[in-house]
Amino acid sequence: MKQGFEVFWRFLLLGFVSFGGPAAHIGYFRNAFVEKRQWLTEEAFARLLALSQFLPGPGSSQLGFAIGLQRAGLAGGIAAFLGFTLPSFLLMYFIAVINVDEHTQGELGATVRAVLQGLKLLAVVVVADAALSMFKTFCKTRLAVAIALATAIALLMAPTLWIQMAVLITAALVGCFWGKPAPQAAVPSSGFKLVPLSLFAALFIGLPIAATQFTQIQFFADFYQAGSLVFGGGHVVLPLLQQTVGSAISPDQFLTGYAAAQAVPGPMFTFATFLGAELAVLSSLSPIQGALLATLAIFLPGFLLVLSLQGAWQNLASKPKIAGAAWGINAAVVGLLIAALYNPVFISAVFSPKDMAMILAGLFALRVMRVPIVYLVVGFGVVRIWL
Repeated sequence: MKQGFEVFWRFLLLGFVSFGGPAAHIGYFRNAFVEKRQWLTEEAFARLLALSQFLPGPGSSQLGFAIGLQRAGLAGGIAAFLGFTLPSFLLMYFIAVINVDEHTQGELGATVRAVLQGLKLLAVVVVADAALSMFKTFCKTRLAVAIALATAIALLMAPTLWIQMAVLITAALVGCFWGKPAPQAAVPSSGFKLVPLSLFAALFIGLPIAATQFTQIQFFADFYQAGSLVFGGGHVVLPLLQQTVGSAISPDQFLTGYAAAQAVPGPMFTFATFLGAELAVLSSLSPIQGALLATLAIFLPGFLLVLSLQGAWQNLASKPKIAGAAWGINAAVVGLLIAALYNPVFISAVFSPKDMAMILAGLFALRVMRVPIVYLVVGFGVVRIWL
């Protein structure tokens, strides 16, 4: 119980400050749970990260769920999800019910935009720090460096989901046959779990059938299907949700919600919170009921898959061929972070020499002075208002 509360509290704090999207979240998690608190080793973190990259659903939230699961069992996984998601859920619900958009006027609007800009700059610092640290850890051979750089180049040239999946699969194959990972001992675990996987499949198949009888089930089924089919997380959820529920909401509302999801901290999948609140009336639900159902539905499939496969993945990662594949994936993930550092993190935040100066100062504070993230959050917000 005590560990579960600690997990909730730590992830809640991250949920308030984790701006910048999935790539930045990886950096925040690594800083908080590998470097600061040593909840897991760099290698264990990399295994969970590799698993989250291959499963459908919200990648960074699945990584957080897996960290909580490893720390305090199922209660820890649920606590991690609730803590990390609660701030963005509340913000997105608030935006939906009062019809806020990004064009807030006056002095208050200018201050809010300045603070958000400062936090976007901090996200650049966090992603850069994670990319540098993981490069030093996972790119110790020429082949690993080549995999990381090839991945980054491919995604910078063609930043699509299919390219991302292709480079990850290619990296796994290269690592399987030619990688030289360090020997790893088998990790004690509960192995493969059939019940959550069966529940995932039953809901995926059964919900559309049951939805023909009840509009509320159709509502849940739409978001569950989206969460089951989105590979890559983050921005990739936009086109699928547009295809699934976009016709029931005006284009202006849809784009306002998507812009808000990028501006608030925490997982971008809380875009579903906004849509659920807006669409609730169509299914005879209250806005809060719609927001809760949509949020649960879009996150649930990914968490069921993590719960089912995490134990088996931990054991498989100790076998030579699988360890080689994981070694290749880890190198490719470094490339993913390098590409994400530029697009969307850098290009959406850096517009002037002053912005770049703040990033350099932030990197010095984080990497050399070891200033805690919470102080950097306050500092970047205040400095950006002043500048």
